[in-house]
Parts: sequence; C-alpha cells; structure tokens
Amino acid sequence: MRPAPRAAHAPRFTSLAAAEPFRSAEEAWLWTMAALIARRDGARIAAGRGEKIRPCEPDDVIKCLDRLYRQRRIDLIHARILRLWGERGIAPDPRYPSERLDAAQWREALSRLEWPLRVKGIVA
Repeated sequence: MRPAPRAAHAPRFTSLAAAEPFRSAEEAWLWTMAALIARRDGARIAAGRGEKIRPCEPDDVIKCLDRLYRQRRIDLIHARILRLWGERGIAPDPRYPSERLDAAQWREALSRLEWPLRVKGIVA
C-alpha cells in the first residue's frame, strides 16, 4: 500500500474563477514573454504556480497574436517589435527618437491584440 501524498508534494488545483485577469494587453504580453524566456531557459511552466493565478497560459496569448497575423490584422514588423521589446521586458519609449517608430508599432499591435484577449477573459 502506498502512503498518501504529502501536502507539500500534492498538486494544487485552482479554480478559474480565482484567476486574476491582466489589466492591459501590454501587461499580458510582457508576462507572456517573461514566461517564454523562462521556458526557453529551462523552467517548467505550470498553471497556477505563480504569485498570481492567471486565466491563461503563455501559449494562449501567442495563439491570439498568431490569429491576428493570419487574418492580416497585424504585420510581421508588429510581431518583431513585440518580440524585441518583450524580450527586454519594457515598452519602447516614444520620448527617445531612436524608439519612436518602435513605440508606434508597439501601440498599434497591442491595440489590435487587446480585443481578442478581452473576449477570452485574459484582459479585464
């Protein structure tokens, strides 16, 4: 007979009702990129293991972006700007001349990403 699992090792299942949606598409995108970078570096991503319970997996946000790209609502330049600045963990600052064009593309891409994320309940 096997012993019952200890509390520290038992899986923790959480309700989707307890999930806290993101405040904006930008916050969701930066969280997604941080999770993808952590995954690339070897971390194991599991639902409900972070400080806050989120209503999605990082791949859900990527799927929304991919759908917009396939519908030609965003261009490849939008995806490149989102990846570049997402890896840096900050948004481009339009006050700096070298970041001004990136900031315009960033705002445009996130404004188009906002609605699909809001419909799915990822963004409040």
